[in-house]
Amino acid sequence: MDTRPIGIFDSGVGGLTVLAEIKQTLPNENIIYMGDTANFPYGDKCKEDIIKFAKKMVKTLIQKKVKIIVVACGTATSQALDILKKEFNIPIVGIIEPTVEYVKKQKYNKIGVIATEGTIRSNAWEIALKSKIKDIQVINKACPMLATIAEEGRATSKEGRQVIKEYMKPFKEKKVDKIILGCTHYPIYEKIIREEFEYEIELIHTGTTVANYLKENLCKNNMQNTLEKDLEVVYLTKPEKYFKEIAKNILNFEIEIK
Repeated sequence: MDTRPIGIFDSGVGGLTVLAEIKQTLPNENIIYMGDTANFPYGDKCKEDIIKFAKKMVKTLIQKKVKIIVVACGTATSQALDILKKEFNIPIVGIIEPTVEYVKKQKYNKIGVIATEGTIRSNAWEIALKSKIKDIQVINKACPMLATIAEEGRATSKEGRQVIKEYMKPFKEKKVDKIILGCTHYPIYEKIIREEFEYEIELIHTGTTVANYLKENLCKNNMQNTLEKDLEVVYLTKPEKYFKEIAKNILNFEIEIK
């Protein structure tokens, strides 16, 4: 048993979609969440800056004595995860590997990926998927506006709906019915995305795949918390006016922000 908290970080509110899934799958686990709002968004930053920001978040979480760290950000996973794993002596998991393992188990042969510009530019999803699944067809689409619109609480606005309509065009044209939400902000748009399609689609949440991965690995390594949960706190690197309100909409309960 290990009562130390799980550490999670993202550039803003998006990673809370991962927190919500972990909370549901592992209800006893204590959680510390870091939102790097001072450097939001990560998606348009250069690789060197993303690595610098990610290292700072990991160092802060280690100081708070977490037992494992979740990089709840597609951009940071694609740009910095390998370096973080080499530099820090603590288990660190991103959102790509657990999701690719899920897709592999399902034996999908065609899949769409939506993510930030930085993630799509790195080709991280396609490389990971094709390294594990022979002959899979991957259709990528950068969605640079979605994280910012979600962070501002405007996901269901006219603008939010319009950019979703535009971003979904290549998937509709190619009849893609399975799409990885490759940025943790994107589950906020799930209902709107589904409304754009005339056929049934599977939207693959990285939060769900990460939560299931954590459950399996914490149990395997005897790191799960079997006592009653006593900690769940959110830290921000810069105060954000609408963060708490947006967080409540995502999580359906109040969070403690420090």
